[in-house]
Amino acid sequence: MKKILRFLCAATLLSGLVSCNPETYKKINYLQDINENTTMSMKVNQGIIIQPQDQLSIIVTSRDPKMAVPFNLSVSNFYTGSEMVSGGGSQHITGYVVDNGGNINFPSLGPVHAAGLNRWELQDLIREKLADEGLLKDATVTVEFLNFRVSVLGEVAAPGSYNVTGDKITILQALALARDLTIYGRRDNVQVIREQNGKRQIYLLDLTNSEIFNSPGYYLQQNDVVYVTPSTVRAGQGEINENYFKSGSFWISLASISMTTINFIIALTQLGGNK
Repeated sequence: MKKILRFLCAATLLSGLVSCNPETYKKINYLQDINENTTMSMKVNQGIIIQPQDQLSIIVTSRDPKMAVPFNLSVSNFYTGSEMVSGGGSQHITGYVVDNGGNINFPSLGPVHAAGLNRWELQDLIREKLADEGLLKDATVTVEFLNFRVSVLGEVAAPGSYNVTGDKITILQALALARDLTIYGRRDNVQVIREQNGKRQIYLLDLTNSEIFNSPGYYLQQNDVVYVTPSTVRAGQGEINENYFKSGSFWISLASISMTTINFIIALTQLGGNK
């Protein structure tokens, strides 16, 4: 009996050692080419680029608050190019919607081309126009995105769409929101799908290599889709499981395993009785 138990323990230990294959870690670890205390130059983040269909909050302030009132959306001031929603019996303005031509219709200024700019550039543009038109000389303009979200799909623990606060999110931060890749996700083939200027661009990122920091897909833009491709093992499992459980082979194998287990238990019982 003791010999059998020793054999089982040795087999379990051997199995564990085999599973701890260094090649496995090479497929899982991020940024494998970075050594301790490595210093790298950072790529400047150009900010989120405004696109058609974006929703923007634009607030104008001045030393004299009354002077800024005409340039801020309110329930009584509704302009084409802004979006009004209702709920709970009240109405409120959610912000400006960039039209398909890339413009917003700003109070007193009329159409202002916003597409292709980041929010800081649009702030400067509106402030300059207000001053040039003699409408408000000391304007302070604040622009914020109302629809900044990214979607994370594929082999991650929590796939879904995530709203982003602020102006910056990296591919690593987006994956953190989705609670990281599963063990079956390919770290060397993460796709960032981006629609911009009427085109769809796909960036391939290798999370095991520090070159991701130089990729245009490292800093995400609004409505980007991050897709983590499954490993060949995972893909094979999906195909095997679907076909295997539908076939008679599964039930034959299950019966065989059951008979083997029963015979093993009977053998152990007999050995124990002989003792």
